[in-house]
Amino acid sequence: MTANSSRPMSGKTVLVTGGTAGIGLATAEGLARIGAAVAITGRDRARAETAARQIRSAGGGQVHVFVADLSSQAEVRRLADDVHTTLRSLDVLVNNVGGYWNTRHVTTDGLERTFALNHLAPFQLTHLLLDRLREAPLPRVVTVASNAHSTGHIDFDDLQGERSYSGARAYSQSKLANVLFSSELAGRTADTSLTANSLHPGVVNTSFGAEDPGLVQRILVPFARPFLKTPSQGAATSIRVAADPALRGVTGCYFAKGRPAESSQDSHDPIVAARLWRLSAELVGLADTD
Repeated sequence: MTANSSRPMSGKTVLVTGGTAGIGLATAEGLARIGAAVAITGRDRARAETAARQIRSAGGGQVHVFVADLSSQAEVRRLADDVHTTLRSLDVLVNNVGGYWNTRHVTTDGLERTFALNHLAPFQLTHLLLDRLREAPLPRVVTVASNAHSTGHIDFDDLQGERSYSGARAYSQSKLANVLFSSELAGRTADTSLTANSLHPGVVNTSFGAEDPGLVQRILVPFARPFLKTPSQGAATSIRVAADPALRGVTGCYFAKGRPAESSQDSHDPIVAARLWRLSAELVGLADTD
C-alpha cells in the first residue's frame, strides 16, 4: 500500500507505543501521511514532544503524546486511563514498543525486563483498551514481533530467566510470545469486527539494544549497518497491516515484507498460547477474559 490522495486513514485514530524513534516513529509518520490522527508513547517527554513535531510535519494532523515507561504495570494502567480520557476514539493499536538487554534486568514489578516490556506490556495495554477499540467500526491490533520468534521457546519453568539468562534467548522468547498473543487474541475475538495480527519489520538500522548491547550489537551490527533497512522501510509492514483497506477482516496472521508469511511451528501451538494467555493475565492482574 502506498499513501495516495484517498488518505485511507482519514478520520481514524492510531496509538503507536514506542513512537519516539526508530520503527515506531516511522510508523507514526507514515500513518499521519495517510490521514490518521496519531498518538504516541515514550518514556521521555522532551523526546516525545520532538517526535510529535516531526510527525505533525509529516502529516499535518493532530498528534497526542503520552509519557509512560511500559515496563511498569502501574504506568501501563495509567497510560490506558489517560488514553480513555484523552482520545475520543481509537481505531488501531500498534504494539511497537520493545527492547533487548544482554544482561538480566528486573522491573519495578519484580519481573524480567525483556518479558515485561516486550510481551506483558502489549498484553496488558491491549486488554485495558479493548473496550475503546471495540467502539470503532473496524478496529485493529497490530503487534510488532520479529523473525527471532522462530528460535524462541516459552520456558514456563523459567519464564523470568531466574535460573539461566541469555539476552538472545529472552528476546526470542518474548517475540514468540508476541505471535502467540496475537493469534490467541484473534481467536478470542473472532466473532467481532476486531482483527489482530503480528509482523516482522525486518532487520532495521536503529539504536535497538544500545542500552545493554550483546556481542551482535557491539561487533557485528556496526559492520552490517549499511545493509540494514531504514526505519521507514522497517515501518512499511506495520503501516500496511494497520491501514490497508485490502486487509479488512484479515486476522490471526503473521506478516513479513508486507505480506502474509508462515510463522514458526511453535507459534501455532494452541495449548501453549492458551497457557501463556492465562499466565500473562495472572502476572498483570487481569481476569482471564478476552
